[in-house]
Amino acid sequence: MLGTLALGVFGINSPQLGTDELVTWNVAERTTDQILALVHNVDAVHATYYLLMHGWTAVFGDSQTALRMPSALAMGGAAACAALIGGRLFGRRAGLCGGLLFALIPAVSRFAQEARSYALVVLAATLATYLLLRALDRPRSPWRWAGYALCLAVVGLLHLVALTVVLGHVALLVFRFVRRERSGLWGFCLAGAAGAACVVPVIVLGRSQASRQLFWLQAPDLWGLVGIWPQVFASALCAGAVITLAALAWKEGREGLVLCLAVAVLPPLVLWAASHGDVSYFRYHYVLFTVPAWAVLAGAGLAGVTRPSWRPVVAGLAVLALLVLPDQRTMRGTFQHDVPHGADYAGAARTIEKYYRPGDAVVYVRGAPWMLDQGVRYYLRRDLKLPEVFLAKTAAENNELYPAYCTRAAACLKGEGRIWVVVPGNGPDSLDAVPVHQARALRAKYTAYGAEHLSGLTVTLLQRKP
Repeated sequence: MLGTLALGVFGINSPQLGTDELVTWNVAERTTDQILALVHNVDAVHATYYLLMHGWTAVFGDSQTALRMPSALAMGGAAACAALIGGRLFGRRAGLCGGLLFALIPAVSRFAQEARSYALVVLAATLATYLLLRALDRPRSPWRWAGYALCLAVVGLLHLVALTVVLGHVALLVFRFVRRERSGLWGFCLAGAAGAACVVPVIVLGRSQASRQLFWLQAPDLWGLVGIWPQVFASALCAGAVITLAALAWKEGREGLVLCLAVAVLPPLVLWAASHGDVSYFRYHYVLFTVPAWAVLAGAGLAGVTRPSWRPVVAGLAVLALLVLPDQRTMRGTFQHDVPHGADYAGAARTIEKYYRPGDAVVYVRGAPWMLDQGVRYYLRRDLKLPEVFLAKTAAENNELYPAYCTRAAACLKGEGRIWVVVPGNGPDSLDAVPVHQARALRAKYTAYGAEHLSGLTVTLLQRKP
């Protein structure tokens, strides 16, 4: 747990906020009523996370570190759960190996530094698996089943797709049933039903919003079932090493093999099949919760082939650490968090701050996947308030992720002396990237005073014509 947390915190402030992280920040700073109004229109599946982050930022602030720290803490907790599951199924040595392998997987550090719900989903899904094992140890304990049901509800409230972890749990119960170990079957059914009932509103809203939010995802081909794993582990080398070690666990306890293999493999298979309908759900982010199961299996394999000496274990972990070191370094780069075309939001904010004068206004050109308005606004000083010239309603006022703009651009100009224009790309004329009706109004009354081309975007200062 401490190793995972240390790797997650190291360099946590280095990458700029990505597109999804900026959405998290934007929504978290809204009021509770505004968040609830938003999720009626879009992003209902993230409502619980947004409310959680709203409370978190109210206490700890909205710095990059503060926004990402819940994810780092969650990954640390997931490492502990993975080690406990491994110890319960394959022995303490295997559990320790699995927990340490989990810490070294690049995707773990990557999403420990992401201000989104994925790390919390990994924790909740892994904890649910551990609580299931605890409940099966004492199947007559209603409190253990209640804990399992509550954890399943949290999984669904954080991310509906992650409820596919239950497929692995069903596989374990079926395996036990075949072996005539039928205790706990009714407890599992009741707990599962109770957990699912808690997320029915999210299921209904999420289903109605799915086509709007995931329209851009294409149905996966057969190769997707293979190509997804390097993405899930954030490293092809790591994926190969962990899966190879997991294969070495085939001689270990059958119950553990059935559970971990089912949790690791069944959710991606089901999502792949479900993604050939109206909406595709096949995205590697959505199956990150399978990584602990792979780590537990790999830990069992490593512990089994090196028993009883610890030296080969240390050597194996050291080799894996060296193999993934380039990936660990890369993911901490400035533009590694899904920043479109390496847009330098912080650089744009520094440029504006350097030449800012009271009374300045701004025009941001946005559109998927660009988040120039939120990106630059995040990195600007909080006391520097730049009014947006063509803004009719902010995203919060619009109960959406996107703002609403003036339909008559010329009427929205109020005699501003200077206007900053931030556009994607590095074209010779920034106004060419501005919507036509807005560009026409700006060209009529303003002239370019200067421009600065940064990574992925351009900042231009317009001055009012005499």
